[in-house]
Amino acid sequence: MSRISHAFARARSEGRAAFIAYLCAGDPDFDTSLAACRAVISSGADVLELGVPFSDPLADGLTNQLAAQRALEAGMTAERVFELVRRIRDSSEVPIVFYTYYNLVFSNGVDRYVRAAREAGVDGLLILDLPPEESQEALAACRSHGLDTVCIVAPTTPEARLARIASAASGFVYYVSREGVTGVREQLATGIAEAVARIRRHTALPVAVGFGISTRAQVAQVAAVADGVVVGSALVNVIRDGLGARAGIAPGLSRVVSDLAAGTVRP
Repeated sequence: MSRISHAFARARSEGRAAFIAYLCAGDPDFDTSLAACRAVISSGADVLELGVPFSDPLADGLTNQLAAQRALEAGMTAERVFELVRRIRDSSEVPIVFYTYYNLVFSNGVDRYVRAAREAGVDGLLILDLPPEESQEALAACRSHGLDTVCIVAPTTPEARLARIASAASGFVYYVSREGVTGVREQLATGIAEAVARIRRHTALPVAVGFGISTRAQVAQVAAVADGVVVGSALVNVIRDGLGARAGIAPGLSRVVSDLAAGTVRP
């Protein structure tokens, strides 16, 4: 059983959804990012979704765009991201999923990049801009090196494509609960329960829901119908708000993640 599968199975056995925490690798600098990752893991993250900083993050809202910019300006490169993973692995077996764009994979050589990610300790790839129809090379590399592939379903995904997306996925399926880009929202998107049920007709994999989830109440609403809950921008905002006193970022994240993760427990 992979680390990702084990994380979802453990959460299920404990009567809760898995809590998936997103942070951008290297934001705002390497050492602070490492402390931030360790903080969210120790405070309740079942899966760490690690954004690989990119200069053109088309699926990301302003919060995550600025996080990527801070990381790049601090000197993050592909190798530094791998080093961050290795440092996390010194003290944790929590599954790590790269949230990335295909340019970063392709430009380094697909098989070479996937092999390096696996050797560093990465468990899965979520390549945002790579549709399953074009993903044969990446899927083959991931299967060869033992990485899970996380695929995205959107509110606009037609029924006819769900089976194709599900067949390309392993680890879990990520339902993006609203159209547009990442970011905190005051209200949850509508139709989440129906969308999760529709996806489950095509796969036995866990279904995680993300985009716009930022409060414990929202986490609880999603956890009632999904196998996993993804929170990103609300955590990145803690980093943004702590830039003036970086030593306080990790403790701040611990408080926020502890509160949000408590919402995953089902009544």
